[in-house]
Amino acid sequence: MIHIAILGVGSIAEKMAQTLNGMEGKDKEFCCYGAASRDRERAEAFAAKYGFEKAYGSYEEMAADQAVDLVYLATPHSHHYAHAKLCLENGKHVLCEKAFTVNAPQARELFDMAEKRGLLLTEAIWTRYMPMREMIDDVLASGIIGTPCTLTANLGYRIFEKERLIRPELAGGALLDVGVYTLNFALMAFGKDFEKIESSVQMTETGVDAQESITLRYRDGRMAVLNATMMGISDRRGVIYGDRGFLEVENINNPQSITVYDGDYREVKRIPCPPQVTGYEYEVESCLKAVREGRTECPEMPHSETICVMELMDELRRQWGLSYPCEEIS
Repeated sequence: MIHIAILGVGSIAEKMAQTLNGMEGKDKEFCCYGAASRDRERAEAFAAKYGFEKAYGSYEEMAADQAVDLVYLATPHSHHYAHAKLCLENGKHVLCEKAFTVNAPQARELFDMAEKRGLLLTEAIWTRYMPMREMIDDVLASGIIGTPCTLTANLGYRIFEKERLIRPELAGGALLDVGVYTLNFALMAFGKDFEKIESSVQMTETGVDAQESITLRYRDGRMAVLNATMMGISDRRGVIYGDRGFLEVENINNPQSITVYDGDYREVKRIPCPPQVTGYEYEVESCLKAVREGRTECPEMPHSETICVMELMDELRRQWGLSYPCEEIS
C-alpha cells in the first residue's frame, strides 16, 4: 500500500484530494494518508474533509513520518525547491506541481539528488500525462494534415490580482504559471530541435511579466508562436498547421477535444476527451506505477524534458532581465 501525503492545503491541493478520492475505487494500492500545512487547524480541516488519516502542523513533521511514501507538493513554485529537497532528504518520492522550480540549476540539483537516492521525482504538468497527448500524436502521425509547419498556442486568465502572481519573491508572473503550458504544448508536438527563441514581454509595476509572446524557430523551418497572459481571458486554443489541413485543440490546459480540418477548412474529424475524474488521475497513476517499478522518473515527463522547459524559461527571463529573490539553489 502506497501512503500518499499532500504538502500544502490550498486550492490545487483540494483538486488533488478530490482526484485521489475519485480514484480509490479503481486503485486499492494507495491510500490518502496525510495532509501537511504550517497551520495545524487548516491541515486537520483538510484531512477531515477529504478522508486523510493524519494531519501535520508543519512540513517537517510530515517529512519525518516514515509511513509516508509519496508526497504531492502543492505549494507555490517559489518554494518547490526547498520542499522537494526536504522530502527527498527524508526518503520520500515526490510529485511536484508546475512550474517544477524557478530555474534549471535548482531542477538539476533535485533530479541528481533523487537519482542518487533511488527516489521518484517528477513534475505534475498534467497535460503531459493525459491520453489526449497521445491522441494528438496519433493525428499528426497519420498524415491527415500533411507535414506540420506552424504551431500556435494561447493561454490566459484574469489572475493578475492574485498576490502570489505579482510578487517577485514568490516567482510571480505569467510565464511560470500559464506560459509553461504553451511551452509544453509546443515541445510535445514539435520536439526540442529548435535553434532560436525570441520574445516580447509586458512587465507589471511590481517587476514580473504580465504577458508575453514567444516564438520558437526550429532547425527544419517549423515555427511555434505562443502567447501567455495573466491579464485577461484567452481562447486557450492550440492549433497545428500542415500543408494539407490543420488540427485544433480545445483548451491546451486540459484538452477537451481535437478537431481536424482539411485544406478547404471543412471539419473531417473530431475526437472528444475521454471521461475524467479531474484530469489529475493520469499523473497519479503514472507515479504509482513508477514507484512500484522502482523508477526515478515517469516516461510521460522525463527529467530531461522538465530541464528543457526550465532552460527555456530561464532564457526568456534573461532576455527580459527578470530574476527572482529565490533563485539560489542552496
